[in-house]
Amino acid sequence: MNKFMNSASVGRRKWKHVVYIAMVLAMLLVVLPTISLKEGLTPAVWFGIVWAAFALLVIAAHLHRLLRVDEETERRLKHIKREKVRRWKVRLTQRTERMK
Repeated sequence: MNKFMNSASVGRRKWKHVVYIAMVLAMLLVVLPTISLKEGLTPAVWFGIVWAAFALLVIAAHLHRLLRVDEETERRLKHIKREKVRRWKVRLTQRTERMK
């Protein structure tokens, strides 16, 4: 039952990221056409560029979580740590056997 609950909550979390990405994309589609570069690089244009960059950063962060990049890395690190502990135990066992 616990596995089912975990998979259901993962599915819900994925939808949340998809919705947030859609919202940010909608905001970008509304705002980007209003940024006019005809007048030069005025403070308003710089603000629009920085705002769009932050919006793209938000999209990248949600894609990062949606694609589970952290979890993949975390899984690999756990495997490496388990292997280190196993090797350490083997060496410790070998040393204790030599002392006998």
